[in-house]
Amino acid sequence: MSGDSILLTRDGALARVTFNRPAFLNAMDFDMGARWRDIAHEVTADASVGAVILDAAGPAFCAGGDVLAMAMSGAGGAAVTDTAHVIHDGIRTFALSDTPIVAAVQGAVAGGGLGLMLAADYIVASESAKFVSKYANIGLTPDLGVSTLLPAAIGQRRALQLLLQDRTLSAAEALEWGLVAEVVAPDAVAARAEEIARFWLDNATGAFGQAKRLVRTGADRTFEENLADEAATIGVRFDTDESKVRVAAFAAASRKNSAPKEPS
Repeated sequence: MSGDSILLTRDGALARVTFNRPAFLNAMDFDMGARWRDIAHEVTADASVGAVILDAAGPAFCAGGDVLAMAMSGAGGAAVTDTAHVIHDGIRTFALSDTPIVAAVQGAVAGGGLGLMLAADYIVASESAKFVSKYANIGLTPDLGVSTLLPAAIGQRRALQLLLQDRTLSAAEALEWGLVAEVVAPDAVAARAEEIARFWLDNATGAFGQAKRLVRTGADRTFEENLADEAATIGVRFDTDESKVRVAAFAAASRKNSAPKEPS
């Protein structure tokens, strides 16, 4: 069953990762957490993957961890901590990779679902999507990267508003806060997410991926380390065939636009 909890499909260089426990609002149980980690490593290690779409089946995107299933299993806090580490491994692997990821959010996102969503680099949300913490409502604390990724996305003060109050953000509020990049009609979410992924694939895919990696890893390093990584990365990119073709085209266009025009 664990293989069905998250589906991995391919269309050429595009990989699609789909949460597939709709009856449980796509909340992650123990098996689904392990599946998430394994898929993250599989996808990001595959050089033929140029972009990823993260989406979900059913009316909700993700309700975070399946706390009810964990409680009913008889597991204690140590098992929950171990599972959190497993899911965190997948989040870290996706977020720090050089593969750009777009999330298609069609419905509610709650608790750790916020962290899973924020593992993506670009988020397209339905007008009907809702975003809520709910950790403290059941006496728990943030996990799945929420305490780091949420303030990085919307700022510390707004993150605290969401975590310390029983507040639900509408899609419009999420857009205003910077939690999502775009809000579209419910029937347009999937198509818009694929359009973004295809844009990456049709253009300088490697450069987009490295730009994402630089931004994601830069938050945890010194400025000096980031400058060194930027210098090394742009040098490597400059020597690629893709960059040589694009730089030559850019130079030709610049010369053409700057050439004096003959009087008519």
